[in-house]
Amino acid sequence: MKFAISSTLLTLAAGLVSAATIESRLSCPQATRFGVVTLSKSTVKAGDSITINVDLRCAVQNFGINAQLLDYTLEVPASSNNGFQAPIMLGRHSIAHGALSDTLTTTIPHGFFVAGSNYNVVLTNVYPIAGTDGSPVVVEGGVLTPITVQV
Repeated sequence: MKFAISSTLLTLAAGLVSAATIESRLSCPQATRFGVVTLSKSTVKAGDSITINVDLRCAVQNFGINAQLLDYTLEVPASSNNGFQAPIMLGRHSIAHGALSDTLTTTIPHGFFVAGSNYNVVLTNVYPIAGTDGSPVVVEGGVLTPITVQV
């Protein structure tokens, strides 16, 4: 009798924990696993100041992704790149283990922008995972946010 009650309580507790995990994953879709990017401006030109905020709560708390580095680049998507539009580095930050956010304030450089091209601010999250023997393997994943660059 004691065992039946204990196993029932354990099953109920496991169900509640599982439901909490499912609910937290639902509030953090897979696309947020590397960070959620917010731009202070969606249209810029060379010389403009821009602030890029990154929310890493879902990455850290729900997916266990703890960034070591965050790279910020301005890129033309491969599908519309003429082959001569290289990514432009906006910044790189080293991140403390478990950090839940980051902010980069920078100036859009006077690069060679092409009128009518699509651009994205790309956040690349560089983070360690456990290798097959438990040793760290550094991998990366990223998210992009569209931005208009006026020429």
